Amino acid sequence: MPEPVTLLLTDADWILTMDEKRRVIKNGAIAIKDDRIVEIGHTADICKKFSAPTMRSLPGRLIMPGLVDGHIHSSFQLSRGLADEVGSQKFLFQRMYPYEGYLNPEQSYWSTALCALEELRHGVTCMIDPGNYSPEETVQALSTSGIRAVIAKSAMDIAKSSFGSLPATFVETTEEALQRSEAVVQKFHQSENGRIRVSLSFRGVNNASDALISRMRQMAEHYQIGFQAHACFAKETRDSSVGGTGYTEVERLNRLGALGPNLLLIHMGWATPTELLMLRDHDVKVVAAPSSSFHNGYGNVTMGKIPELLAMGVSVGLGSDHASSGIVDLVQEMRMAAGGYKEVRMDAAIMAPETLVEMATLHGSRCAWWDDEIGALVPGKKADLAVFDTRSPEWQPLYNPVANLVYSATGSSVDMVLVNGRIVVDQGEVLTLNANEIYDNVKRVIPEILQQTGLEEIAQTRWPIE
Repeated sequence: MPEPVTLLLTDADWILTMDEKRRVIKNGAIAIKDDRIVEIGHTADICKKFSAPTMRSLPGRLIMPGLVDGHIHSSFQLSRGLADEVGSQKFLFQRMYPYEGYLNPEQSYWSTALCALEELRHGVTCMIDPGNYSPEETVQALSTSGIRAVIAKSAMDIAKSSFGSLPATFVETTEEALQRSEAVVQKFHQSENGRIRVSLSFRGVNNASDALISRMRQMAEHYQIGFQAHACFAKETRDSSVGGTGYTEVERLNRLGALGPNLLLIHMGWATPTELLMLRDHDVKVVAAPSSSFHNGYGNVTMGKIPELLAMGVSVGLGSDHASSGIVDLVQEMRMAAGGYKEVRMDAAIMAPETLVEMATLHGSRCAWWDDEIGALVPGKKADLAVFDTRSPEWQPLYNPVANLVYSATGSSVDMVLVNGRIVVDQGEVLTLNANEIYDNVKRVIPEILQQTGLEEIAQTRWPIE
């Protein structure tokens, strides 16, 4: 008698397992029971061994682990078009911080809902948010969407540095920042049956005091969770750290005892050789966000050392960063990272497509501190997966599915997404969110945001509008 399971996915042209051997299975099938993968193999073998009330035949499809977006500001989703053609300092302190500082809870909710909609539509099953000031609305939207997420409450207790000044709504004392962050951990960590987790976040190294960083590390260890920060993303942040403390950002974190396997640092494009060694020696996790650097000219690919970090054994994931840099599509991030390093290093062999897929899955799961359950399609792990429809021009001809995924596809070719064994995207439609409702509400709140921020003229094209 066949073994009963919940769901059988059969007849897939390709399955990228991302298991230890990196097996690629042709004409493959996956048996799923509840929220876990039971077995993966060829369709004929799986269909003989298992039966299920629901079976989906997927010819012309590629199945892979769900993508992990290692860094995405869900609260920035309504900022697309508000911060173009500006450098790092102006981007943050004249555009994005004022924008975020004006967001009310309802606007934050619709921003997060739109973010989750785009992430799921493009094959992301897990996202890491560095935090904002409306965590309740963030969790509410993510809970509804069905996506897996690591969220945080943003914390910064230094209102002014040589890099810039924070909006008044962001300013907190060290005690306030810590107490409010801990409250979010206590309320939301492991919510939605464990699908929503909480990390801590001292959002910018230069806007965090030694006390905040040290005590946040202690709090992370107490709750056995991760903590994260932006670091080394621009020359100006490095210079600000050296000018204000006498140390580069990672050197300062090292002196504070903050480096460790539960720390996630985002961008890291301007890290020095000494800092790279510190990252390796302390098993710090890193996320690269190429599209963000390309959009604002941060130099993170030109100056960055992602190939070296990978060669040193550092876990490096990929992040979309935010909608204000354009795309929220991790498939395109893979291509940008690959092409960016090939160009600046003038080396066509650097950053092979297999490396990029590892970054978007296995490395991403480590950055989320979730690699025991996600990141690969192997028996016993969560049934989080993305299904791509290869029956489209950008996928053809299909000699090498890994190369096509990285070099020619986009997230728009995603056909189906499962999180926890639940189908949340089917035939390209997100089932858990009402897309039209989100679009209507986004359209409604846009005038409010423009009026609040005073960015009406900035949001317009330079060409005359009649």
